[in-house]
Amino acid sequence: MAVTKILARKGRLDIGIDYILNGDKTEQKILTAHQGCEPGWECRQMLETKRDTENMGGVQYYHIVQSFKPGEISPELALEIAKTFAAEHLNGYEAVIATHVDRGHIHSHIVFNSVNADTGEKYHSNARSYYCQIRAISDRLCREHGLSVILSGEASKSMSYVEWLRQSRDQPTFRSMLEADLRESIEDANDLGHFFLLMEHKGYEIRHGNRLGFRLRGQERFQYPGRKNAAFSEDGIRAAILGNLEEIETGQRAAFADRPMFRPYRRHPKYTGFLALYVHYLYLLGKIEQRQYPPRMTPHLRQEVMKFEQYRTQFAFLRENNISTTDEMTAYQSRTEETLANLMKQRTILNVRKKKQQALYDALADMEALAPAKALYENGLSGMEDEFARYMEAVRLLERCGVPSEHLTQEKTEVYNQLADLNRQIRTERKKLALCREIQTASKQMEEDIRKTETRGKEVEHDEHRRR
Repeated sequence: MAVTKILARKGRLDIGIDYILNGDKTEQKILTAHQGCEPGWECRQMLETKRDTENMGGVQYYHIVQSFKPGEISPELALEIAKTFAAEHLNGYEAVIATHVDRGHIHSHIVFNSVNADTGEKYHSNARSYYCQIRAISDRLCREHGLSVILSGEASKSMSYVEWLRQSRDQPTFRSMLEADLRESIEDANDLGHFFLLMEHKGYEIRHGNRLGFRLRGQERFQYPGRKNAAFSEDGIRAAILGNLEEIETGQRAAFADRPMFRPYRRHPKYTGFLALYVHYLYLLGKIEQRQYPPRMTPHLRQEVMKFEQYRTQFAFLRENNISTTDEMTAYQSRTEETLANLMKQRTILNVRKKKQQALYDALADMEALAPAKALYENGLSGMEDEFARYMEAVRLLERCGVPSEHLTQEKTEVYNQLADLNRQIRTERKKLALCREIQTASKQMEEDIRKTETRGKEVEHDEHRRR
């Protein structure tokens, strides 16, 4: 499964190219490729194309991102799919292709010139070109390689990669949480006004207009579920409430639904400090998924359900490293920073070694890449003079160094593999430090959320007692 998006950029070409060719993200540029331009000369060649065709203004380049489901694809296959995609969809466009492995999911980037080098015409991006070309080609290539496809059908039924990914992992999304709350409120409501009151109790702000909009307090944007499901429009909600009342009157539905009794959190005897705090907080987030009336959670805590997996990962990290107190956290950070510094030092030494041999490594790459051009030149094909000259220059450089090509190739492979391994270790240590910082920041908010939730629970119990 690949999720694609295209971005139009009016900024500097070199910034976009340098970003996707980052060695830390591409295993020291092993996972990179070029179409219609030479490595190291990409930006200059694209600018020359713009000058030659007098198309210097407007969008400078386009940036396509192709993201894959975690664990579904290898970096090499992702790069191959991106290269095939570029060859088919971007014929005549100079493009730089790179596959990044620095995150939890493998994703490929394609930065290409906004001007076609063959025709001089500018690329035009719109919804039609996206769904009929970019999305269609990407989905077809995924199917050909046995990968799943996120969705098919109309554009209005599409969803974001993050939303699809959370759904595939059975994790809540804002949309699924909102729809669940809407269904619960519809089932409990006596009329439309009562429905709006119940949604407000759940922490939602409501926008009335042509379509009903809902957002949790603290969110930036309203969501309009009636766009995708007419049952959540104002007319659909009113009809559903009336239908529920009719079923109650005819005895087809119980007037009161059984709900689990709310039970306060009991301290876990095994954990203290950070671990106890995380157990309590994860317990609260789990209780939110159970139906409560009136709701006991704050709007902020309702949104925190989205981070349940993140908090569970942090808890597992604390338990695995036996971190309970602030002092233990500080000691762990110090050890990790020392390990990271040693790894960085090793990488610097290896990069110096690589830099000394870079000219020979480049000559090896040129000799391999330009071998077909050399054969064409020797067969009398015109236009191969520059490529043949570069090939011969690489051969002479390798002959002068006195090291057999086989040994040099083996040395290059070892250096690049060691660098890739070091980069992976560095990323791992940096993630550990990032987790420590996240935990220290999150713990303060957790304590505040727990205090507010417990206070709200006492208020709800007091109100219920007064009603009785």
